[in-house]
This record gives sequence, C-alpha cells and structure tokens, in this order.
Amino acid sequence: MKNDCIQTTICQERKDPIELFHSGQLVKVSAPMVRYSKLAFRTLVRKYNCDLCYTPMIVAADFVRSEKARDSEFTTNQGDCPLIVQFAANDARLLSDAARIVCPYANGIDINCGCPQRWAMADGYGACLINKPELVQDMVKQVRNQVENPRFSVSIKIRIHDDLARTVDLCRKAEATGVSWITVHGRTVEERHQPVHYEAIKIIKENMSIPVIANGDIRSLKEAEKVCHITGTEGKK
Repeated sequence: MKNDCIQTTICQERKDPIELFHSGQLVKVSAPMVRYSKLAFRTLVRKYNCDLCYTPMIVAADFVRSEKARDSEFTTNQGDCPLIVQFAANDARLLSDAARIVCPYANGIDINCGCPQRWAMADGYGACLINKPELVQDMVKQVRNQVENPRFSVSIKIRIHDDLARTVDLCRKAEATGVSWITVHGRTVEERHQPVHYEAIKIIKENMSIPVIANGDIRSLKEAEKVCHITGTEGKK
C-alpha cells in the first residue's frame, strides 16, 4: 500500500477512537463518501476539527486479492488519525483478512450495511445485510478473533427497516457480538430524498449501551447539534 512516511505503529499510539464517544462532547465524523473521502479530503477536514474520518467504501474481496486495488484504494500518512476503513463485505474470512492488512495503519474497520446502490445489493453487500443479522455477527466475530489489537474498533453502518423492531433486534445482536459502535442512516433502503427518520435513530439509541452515530442530511454544525438533541446520539456524520 502507498504511504507517506508511514510507521506500522502510527494509529495504535493515538487515542482509541472509542474514547471520543465518552468525552461528553459532540463527535464530528466525516462519513465515507464515494470518490471524496480519500487522504487529501481527510487531511482538509481534520484542519477544521473533524474528530473521526472514514475512508470511502472498499470492496474487501478485491482489497485482499489485488495489490493494485490496495495501492489504489488505501493511502494514509502519519497525521491521518483516528481513521476508520470502511469495507463492503459478505464473507467473514475475506473481511477478517482485509482487517488484518489495514490494522497497522488504521484505528478500526466499519462494515457497510447501508449502501442502497443496486450493484452493491446485487453482490450481497451494503443494505441487504440488514436482513442478514447472523452474517453480520459472523463477520464481526471473525475480525475480533483475527485482529490481535484489542483497541482496534469494529463498527457497522446500517439503514433502518420499515418495521423498526427488526432494526433494534439487528443492533442488539451486533452489540452482543462486540460491535464498538453503530452508525444509523435514518432512511429505509427504498428511501433516497425523503426526510430522515431521526425519531427512529432516537429509539435505536435508547435500546443500545454502545455509542450510536446519527447519519443523514447533516450539512452544518448547527444541524449536527440539533440532531444530537433530537436523537441523544454521540456522533454525527
């Protein structure tokens, strides 16, 4: 993987990202955005006090199998912390292999269970995983078992079901498996530009003991503070 003066202990020596959620302050998160969330963009938003940055979504299978994909999709440097690498995955072994590759260079990985794009859904990635809680659990367990660093976070990003009880059940199962935090995009798979269901995020948060990040239509710090008040969540994307 390409790097800029990178050392294998860069991110392990920095603050554990989970500590951000226990600071009592609003955690400002730069969400994984296609084509945008690469190193140059992350460097920029960190200058404006972004607390936690994600890479764009990376397909774990390609990342593991192709050196070219690794060089193309993942670049970091010493100042790029804390950093979460988001993967699209539907195979626990391949995801754990990908996690072990990035572990020396990042603070954690995130499993994308929220992307509604047709190609992702067709390949068994993204939002279709909210209907496969056992697979999500298996992927989390495999990463936990294969990555030796106990401070390495494993999180998931989801969309909500029409029946919110199913979403709460998914989140509880993920929490029981050892997920560090959950990001909730407050729309269903079918919804695109409809208003975000912040009340649904609030209900999910009320049923969780782990941190929850609210996601969807947050375009300013003022909006982030408002969503924080509505949902009771710790972080905002």
